[in-house]
Amino acid sequence: MKFGKLVGAIALLLGLYLLWRVRFIGLLVFTAVALATVLNRIVRRLTRWRLERGLAIMITFVMIFALIAIAMAVIVPRFIAQVSQWLDRAPLEIAQISIWLNQLDDQVPAELSSQLQQLDTFIRDIPQVVRSVFNNFFLLLRGTLSMVVNVLLVLVVTIMLLANPVAYRRAFVLLFPQFYRHRLQEILDHCERSLVAWGIGILFNMVVITLMSFAGLAIIDVPLPIGNALIAGILTFIPNVGPVLSVVPPALLGLLEAPWKAAAVVVLYIVIQQVEGNLLTPMVMEHQVSLLPALTLISQLICGVLFGFMGLFLALPLVVVGQVWLQELLVRDVMNNWRDNPFANGNRTTHREYRS
Repeated sequence: MKFGKLVGAIALLLGLYLLWRVRFIGLLVFTAVALATVLNRIVRRLTRWRLERGLAIMITFVMIFALIAIAMAVIVPRFIAQVSQWLDRAPLEIAQISIWLNQLDDQVPAELSSQLQQLDTFIRDIPQVVRSVFNNFFLLLRGTLSMVVNVLLVLVVTIMLLANPVAYRRAFVLLFPQFYRHRLQEILDHCERSLVAWGIGILFNMVVITLMSFAGLAIIDVPLPIGNALIAGILTFIPNVGPVLSVVPPALLGLLEAPWKAAAVVVLYIVIQQVEGNLLTPMVMEHQVSLLPALTLISQLICGVLFGFMGLFLALPLVVVGQVWLQELLVRDVMNNWRDNPFANGNRTTHREYRS
């Protein structure tokens, strides 16, 4: 092996090692880039009304924070009232569940008796856990200081990217050979369209899922319908895994009141997911990037193992961008031109086309 190739291989391995060491920072940067890409569409529309870009960015963030503040003002007081009411009646509900489990304990084999006792203990501890979390809310906020710092970092980087996206994009393009930069601009445009379309589609699904979950849980009369509906809406961001996780809290709360409510919650969430999969997603799929379900699930598992919960949460936008790069760079530019390589020295005509 020549000395130059050896140095290049060592530099590549060292670069991959450094990227792995700062992988969490990389996820934060990707979050900022994705958020800036989506918000840039709003900023562009505002600048068409002859507004300066800085003013358009400020208006965009003011609108976002205003919507969040209005939602918090409407939801939080009702959620606190629902938690207080449920904590007052929880002991009676738990006593009824304990009686039901004791009756069931006499009818099941001895092997299942210990498991029923563990379930009884777990259910008895639920109100204490909820009350502890509810009473120590500010202590929990203080313990999430690192999360607040990460959110602020993402917001600052997002604002910087929005302030002058062309300069950052030009700097990224300069990392590639000159003959490929025009083609790279096309790939970046494709990534932007796919990411924005996916963001609009997932936001639409989250809002509809939240409203449907709240209406269904309110009809079934499950405790804390607002909180459970918000959980269902937020976890819609994580396909496959999110819907399974979102059914657990309302099912447990329904079980505390009556076994049929837990079953009704499971049926409700199955119906909602069927509506999302067969009605909502096809409605927005015309404007969304098409993702293979198996590829999405495998990517979620890989991102979850490598990067933890944050990787699981960002798996889908990573897949959206990664799929575009694979389709454009690997498939179209490499695999489809394997015999007639457009970047080979002998093919000057195709080479000139990519320079233009």
